[in-house]
Amino acid sequence: MSTQPQRTLDTFDNPAPQRDYTIRIEIPEFTCLCPKTGQPDFALLDLAYVPDALCVELKSLKLYIWSFRDVGAFHEAVTNAIMDDIVAACRPRYARLSARFNVRGGTYPTIVVEHRQPDWVAPTPVSLP
Repeated sequence: MSTQPQRTLDTFDNPAPQRDYTIRIEIPEFTCLCPKTGQPDFALLDLAYVPDALCVELKSLKLYIWSFRDVGAFHEAVTNAIMDDIVAACRPRYARLSARFNVRGGTYPTIVVEHRQPDWVAPTPVSLP
């Protein structure tokens, strides 16, 4: 196999750092392992972030997400770890990661974590007629 999972997130310069805009990335094939049973957990990850100076490069994000396939982790821990790595890699103005896990034991857990730069203020929404 020529491509392997990796734990590094590559970045590139934000092409419009003067503007607040949102990048949304849906990742429907996230998998990790239950740390208690070793059974696979499947989740839909929904990442939304407002970049500052850097953006996350998508191929490296796919390989990074793939690196969790054989990792035993609680849903809360893995969601927070992914957010920590995204923040460390690109230092977004704002980021929200929602991890919606598939049913296991009759429950559908969703973990939502957010990051906000201390001085960043969300723009006022515009309502068009």
